Amino acid sequence: MATEQTEQTEQTDPEQADKPSESEERKNGVTPQVSDELAANMKQGWADTERRDLAPVAQAEHTARRRAALSARFPGERLVIPAGRLKTRSNDTDYPFRAAVEYAYLTGNQTEDGVLVLEPRPAGAEGGGHDATLYLLPRSNRENGEFWLSGQGELWVGRRDSLAEAEQLYGIPCADVRELPDILRKATGPVRVVRSHDATIEAALNDKVTAERDEEFRTVLSEMRLVKDEFEIAELTRACESTVRGFEDVVRVLDRAQATSERYIEGTFFLRARVEGNDVGYGTIAAAGPHATTLHWVRNDGPVRPGDLLLLDAGVETTELYTADVTRTLPVSGRFTDLQRRVYDAVYEAQEAGLAAVKPGAKYRDFHEAAQRVLTEHLVAWGLVEGPVERVLELGLQRRWTLHGTGHMLGMDVHDCAAARREAYVEGTLEPGMCLTVEPGLYFQPDDTTVPEEYRGIGVRIEDDVLVTADGNVNLSAALPRRSEDVEAWMAELLAG
Repeated sequence: MATEQTEQTEQTDPEQADKPSESEERKNGVTPQVSDELAANMKQGWADTERRDLAPVAQAEHTARRRAALSARFPGERLVIPAGRLKTRSNDTDYPFRAAVEYAYLTGNQTEDGVLVLEPRPAGAEGGGHDATLYLLPRSNRENGEFWLSGQGELWVGRRDSLAEAEQLYGIPCADVRELPDILRKATGPVRVVRSHDATIEAALNDKVTAERDEEFRTVLSEMRLVKDEFEIAELTRACESTVRGFEDVVRVLDRAQATSERYIEGTFFLRARVEGNDVGYGTIAAAGPHATTLHWVRNDGPVRPGDLLLLDAGVETTELYTADVTRTLPVSGRFTDLQRRVYDAVYEAQEAGLAAVKPGAKYRDFHEAAQRVLTEHLVAWGLVEGPVERVLELGLQRRWTLHGTGHMLGMDVHDCAAARREAYVEGTLEPGMCLTVEPGLYFQPDDTTVPEEYRGIGVRIEDDVLVTADGNVNLSAALPRRSEDVEAWMAELLAG
């Protein structure tokens, strides 16, 4: 950072005097000792930048429908959904802001400090339902110096939409969020809030909400996202397309990664994510050699050696916050050894079985059980566990090497809909519009003495993002090859180019 920002502060009151006293300045974290001449100069000479003919954001009609569905679930109750606030990384630097999923899903807005409030209409009102208000920070005040003296003034962090502009963009009446805590403190009647995003809002509602009711609210919001609408499907498709290009980028630089480390792979994929999307959807796993046996290897500081496998688990998150989640296991040298191919092909067969089980009307667990059976058959055939297969599955003995479930829901969170009830999710039934991963794997730990030495340190996972359709499924990440011979041919073509 080239210059030192002033301390982050609460927004100053636009009605206060032109120049606050030094004590007020210090209390608000604003740099004191500003000359009258400079203060006067900074108030003038600014062009009118208000935008008056803005088109609604692409998903405005979808967010309106989502709010209507939520309103119908909680008649007569005030519903409060915060975006969240900046979080300190260290001292006076913050993490990049990412809006809470529930808030972004219902508004399309992604700015910090925002809060969506659904206010129940009076009993007996025609149509019932709720009136939505989007509470946001307005433009920085230039008259009182907030614009340039506050650490979160627009001169420091960039222009934000005015409330009038936001109304055009999101199709929701907007108000100043700084007034909301007082409004909520005076509120009467039942209230629910999405917790853990905004302590100020929660404090204002402290005596009006209960943990049990708020958890029920969070569950409903999670289950609403189980079936994706057309906008969401398009975003997930876009995320997968960018992710495919990110994997291609990585293969092209494998020679440079061998001269550096797994971090080169991580950084290469990150560039694609930032250029074509918002970010990576989760911490990239760039696990080479024995690191591939660690499920959540995100240190990415190990060597990339010829002859080893690279397990790359990565996904681009779009600008609308929908993420892909794809894994490929690649031979660093471009060709699998015989043993690597044996393990890889077993995982491929398991994934094929899992993909075939993804269809409307199937139980959610079916694709996991299908993949686990294939992996178990191979483990028994290789003599790594004593059969028969049914015995191994009944006792779960294969899990020493398969480790994890075969997939999860996908959307605005990489593990989407996590607060949904078991009967609606893992014990539920697949429906058209659901999007999930299918990702079996085999992992032989470097210190696992129950397997022959040549297996130790081999980890393989193949993962794709799958949309349930009316007549089966569509693999959204199918542009990345999966069969071992196709992977080798694909890598050879990219490396030759």
